[in-house]
Amino acid sequence: FSVTDAEALKAAKLLSKSEGIIPALESAHAIAYLENLMPDTNKDEIIIVNLSGRGDKDMDTYKKYLK
Repeated sequence: FSVTDAEALKAAKLLSKSEGIIPALESAHAIAYLENLMPDTNKDEIIIVNLSGRGDKDMDTYKKYLK
């Protein structure tokens, strides 16, 4: 399973806006993969994504992406 860095950064931005959580870039890749996973998931299923690390350490990367 893989997603691009651009997809991960897009997912991180969405999570930050919707939940107020800035994920570490590693966790952002898992969040981005949810978009691929969801079509094959039943509505009754529960998906848990563990967010590790802190996104504030990746702010330089986020700044470059958001320009």
